[in-house]
Amino acid sequence: MPIRAVLWDIDDTLFDYANADQVGMQAHLLAEGLTDGYPSVEQALARWKELTALHWRRFEAGGMTFEAQRRDRVRDFLGTSSMSDEDADGWFERYLAHYEAAWALFPDTLPVLELLAAEYRHAVLSNSSLHNQDRKLRVLGVRDRFEALVCAAELGIAKPAAGAFHAACEALGLPPAEVAYVGDQPDIDAGGAVAAGLRGIWLDRRGLGGRPELIRITGLNQLPGLLRGDTRFGAPDTFG
Repeated sequence: MPIRAVLWDIDDTLFDYANADQVGMQAHLLAEGLTDGYPSVEQALARWKELTALHWRRFEAGGMTFEAQRRDRVRDFLGTSSMSDEDADGWFERYLAHYEAAWALFPDTLPVLELLAAEYRHAVLSNSSLHNQDRKLRVLGVRDRFEALVCAAELGIAKPAAGAFHAACEALGLPPAEVAYVGDQPDIDAGGAVAAGLRGIWLDRRGLGGRPELIRITGLNQLPGLLRGDTRFGAPDTFG
């Protein structure tokens, strides 16, 4: 079956989340006077990333809300388990102001969206919340390029569960075999998409390599050629 739509991840795929998070948290630590709480800013940033990954996995596994994982991140980072929800929310909101000031798309995002606009339909599947990702895409000026935005917080199910991918395909009104999914995580994104019957594509921006069973690209500039030569989906090593 030909590919008729591209389903996108957002963070670290279209949007440079890692850089915005690092720049934003560094500015936040300085503004809050928290740099003395760690031996170095680098160690504080490393701890924040560690806690982000930990609590995000808890959220993806289900059983806790999107807001709760944020609050637990803050409490663990500050070492204050008794911190109220209100105070944790306030701390996180102040961090968000610095984080959002550093928002930017990757340089290859807009050119590739332009190249693919006439040939494929486009939608988003994110393991975040609709409120956050809709606002992010609007601030970055690309929300109108996607006809559907599906998020885990509202679905109650997250990637790599097949149900998350199928919900996004249903939003497009297309069978999974006619949808390609592009994301930066080999297992959560590409592997999960393949298991759900989509054409999964791993965007390996860091050039990690490996995973020969997955279709891999190292930049979005490679995506148009891959999609237009659809028979290559059967030969992952072509793009390794």
